Amino acid sequence: MMASRNSHDGNRRDLSSWVKLNVGGQYFLTTRMTLCKDENSFLCRLCNNDPDLPSDKDENGAYMIDRDPRYFRPILNFLRHSKLIIDKDIPLEGVLEEAEFFNMENLVQLTQRRIEARDSKAKKPSNHVYRVIQCQEAELTHLVSTMSDGWRFEQVINLGSGYTYGNEDQSELLCVVSRDIRD
Repeated sequence: MMASRNSHDGNRRDLSSWVKLNVGGQYFLTTRMTLCKDENSFLCRLCNNDPDLPSDKDENGAYMIDRDPRYFRPILNFLRHSKLIIDKDIPLEGVLEEAEFFNMENLVQLTQRRIEARDSKAKKPSNHVYRVIQCQEAELTHLVSTMSDGWRFEQVINLGSGYTYGNEDQSELLCVVSRDIRD
């Protein structure tokens, strides 16, 4: 006698059957096979009707999950492709939070590595260039107003050598300026 395609062993259902999820009000449609790629995940347990995981369904028969759908899309795509595919406008920290919630250890580790790589790139030391400019006190305002973008004053040092220019006493100054030059 031929076994029915919809028969199941214990709580397991046909892995090719479709599952509808209502995540924060947005619907997602996928297969049980996709959701069960990570057997320890919340989503696999949900599909297998784990008795320790009570779940509600909405009027359309979709499992209701009170999470942000914006962060759920990368979770589902990871299950589909085993790759972290994420839009640039979605913070990795949000995906990490969801991966932890859904108990997806491989995705947690991958996301943590991406965050570490991003943060280490941001902390990469830049080349810091300094210039020392000698000027007279009367020239300081003009010097400040004509500095190009990216340059900033670090220090102004009065050399203490006063002299008279016309009817005014002038001081000679050293201005230390700096700029970051990134690779």
